[in-house]
Amino acid sequence: MVSRARRLAAQLRDLRNAAAAFPDALVLLDADGCVRWINRAATRLLGLAWPRDRGVSLTERLQDGALGDWLRGGGESIQDIPAPVDANIRVNARWIAFGRGQRVLRVRDVSDLARLEQVRRDFVANVSHELRTPLTVIHGYLELLDPLEVPALAPVLNEMRVQSRRMGQIVEDLLTLSRLEMQRHLPEEHVPMAPTLASVQKEAQALSQGRHRISLENSAQCDLFGSPKDLHSAFSNLVSNAVRYTPTGGAIAIRWLRTSTGAEYSVSDTGYGIPAEHLARLTERFYRVSSSRSRGSGGTGLGLSIVKHVLNLHQASLSIESEPGRGSIFTCHFDHARLREIGGDAM
Repeated sequence: MVSRARRLAAQLRDLRNAAAAFPDALVLLDADGCVRWINRAATRLLGLAWPRDRGVSLTERLQDGALGDWLRGGGESIQDIPAPVDANIRVNARWIAFGRGQRVLRVRDVSDLARLEQVRRDFVANVSHELRTPLTVIHGYLELLDPLEVPALAPVLNEMRVQSRRMGQIVEDLLTLSRLEMQRHLPEEHVPMAPTLASVQKEAQALSQGRHRISLENSAQCDLFGSPKDLHSAFSNLVSNAVRYTPTGGAIAIRWLRTSTGAEYSVSDTGYGIPAEHLARLTERFYRVSSSRSRGSGGTGLGLSIVKHVLNLHQASLSIESEPGRGSIFTCHFDHARLREIGGDAM
């Protein structure tokens, strides 16, 4: 019996020492949210101390800053926020539940990853900005060349113009993405949905040139708070995709409807549809279900990534339903906090 107790005690010490040496901050909480144990990294990243903070409420102890806001909100996980001890240290955090109402808070130092991500963003933004001027010059000279004067080169000149415009659009989309990634907050402006939806429908009709039936349903009876420019860009991207990937004679429906949790903007089409294995990756940059079809349609492969970033900044989400041969439905979900009653204030 004594030997068994010693073995259990040794195993317990080994587990405690291993957890103490873990590079992530670990905070063990009881069912009331009070600290039962911390490791050494919790002192470095969170400013907690053992045994001083034993039994204290973690929410009260870390009440200031982004992490404190997240603790009070009770979220599942949070990415890239400043650490309580040093704003230059970036961390992410998540809860791990176990036992009877007990939880472990795990906080990881992601400063190196955040710096690398910032380097990537700066590189993409700088390269895109530098490419904009030479592309503008090239496109300008191509416009000066009249294919009718050199009929033999007409197909070449037309293709060069198409590809020049496409390269210019890719650069503009990359600059838009870089701007969205660096934004933490958006202006809380009134976004009137009726004129926004009408504008999106007109753009779709111009792109379609009469090849599709494009309908609009607006029964939500509410507007949004956010960035008018960015929301228009996201809504327009979804409709443009529907036009590009729907065969002639197909139908595209734009809807703005109320839901039990808020409101949703959706674009449905009767296009080619998307196989299920591709749906999870559609919002990745330059991800293509079919490279030949995407290039032929004039898409840049960045539109859905822009949509995702715009919605994230508006605390909204994107869902995608699709079936090959039957079409797709792209839906933007906004909660009640983002809604503004027509002629009134936020709900």
